Amino acid sequence: MSSNSSFDYLIEPVRSLLRESGIEEPTPPQALASPLILQGENVLIIAPTGSGKTEAAILPLLSRIVGKDQRKGISLLYITPLRALNRDMLRRLEVWCSKLGLTIDVRHGDTPLSQRNKQSRSPPDLLVTTPETLQAILPGSRMRENLRMLDAVVVDEVHNLVESKRGVQLSVGLQRLRRVAGEFQLIGLSATVGSPELAAGFLFGDRKHQIVKVDLRKDFKYGIEYPTPDLVNSELAEKTFATPDLAARLSRIASLLETHT
Repeated sequence: MSSNSSFDYLIEPVRSLLRESGIEEPTPPQALASPLILQGENVLIIAPTGSGKTEAAILPLLSRIVGKDQRKGISLLYITPLRALNRDMLRRLEVWCSKLGLTIDVRHGDTPLSQRNKQSRSPPDLLVTTPETLQAILPGSRMRENLRMLDAVVVDEVHNLVESKRGVQLSVGLQRLRRVAGEFQLIGLSATVGSPELAAGFLFGDRKHQIVKVDLRKDFKYGIEYPTPDLVNSELAEKTFATPDLAARLSRIASLLETHT
């Protein structure tokens, strides 16, 4: 698997937005996974929190959606297991979408009826939702029509869905979605999992896919200190009714905190 050291594979509007944001070089998940996603491959990205794996999935998909001659209905579904993640993801993506001329909205159990009706009449380019809500919107004739031209689905927090009832519900929902939209590109995002193959099997079944696993763990050196009491510690112990040993340890902790903050 080759990697890319720049964002040359993205279209210019997306690259320009990255430059405006001060982002010049892709993170390891972005360098490895984004070109595969841009090519239309199903990909499971396994990487730690804060490594840029969300952008690794979203940037190439936005690049492809913006580059379409015509857009009809919902192009991208972003599925997260928690509504709190829905709201967070909406805030993160709204900035990107607004500057790229794309529309985005969120749909979950608490979404007001007026907002649901608006989504049915005028669907967003990107819809952020949950596994349960995916099942709930599929019976609606308007929403099914809005999903017929679906390009891709991103499933976040895959590690929380594998071998769970909600995971089964998601699998059923995705299969029902295929009956409406046909085959679509599927991308999974996950923190470190014990068995990447198990997670990929849950998400893709027997469909062709790629696993991009990035380990960003740093090597740390650990040391053990056992401070011995001195006269100052003994005086502190008398004032605080602590033992001299405890006073020595507390003094050392206070000194370290002062040095590193």
